Amino acid sequence: MAWIRRHWTPQAADEWTKEDYFAMILSVIAYVALAIGVPLAFFGLFGWLILAVGLAALLLMYYVVDPKLRAVSEEYEKRQREYLAELDKIVRWED
Repeated sequence: MAWIRRHWTPQAADEWTKEDYFAMILSVIAYVALAIGVPLAFFGLFGWLILAVGLAALLLMYYVVDPKLRAVSEEYEKRQREYLAELDKIVRWED
């Protein structure tokens, strides 16, 4: 899947890209398919097929969105550590 970008900088991950649109579409497909597939699977109709489509969409959505979320999260954690270190200096009255 070369058409899905897997490596992101925090600044690039903050921008809207085609991966975000893929995730939006896949999230709707996953939600609807899982919401319909689970009850129908209990009745033995075509629910297993719909449930499989929902799970596939869910896994594909995770594959698309996870690298962007990790990049943004790492940057946030870095800034949070710096802030807490600076706050610790202020609380201890250090320069």
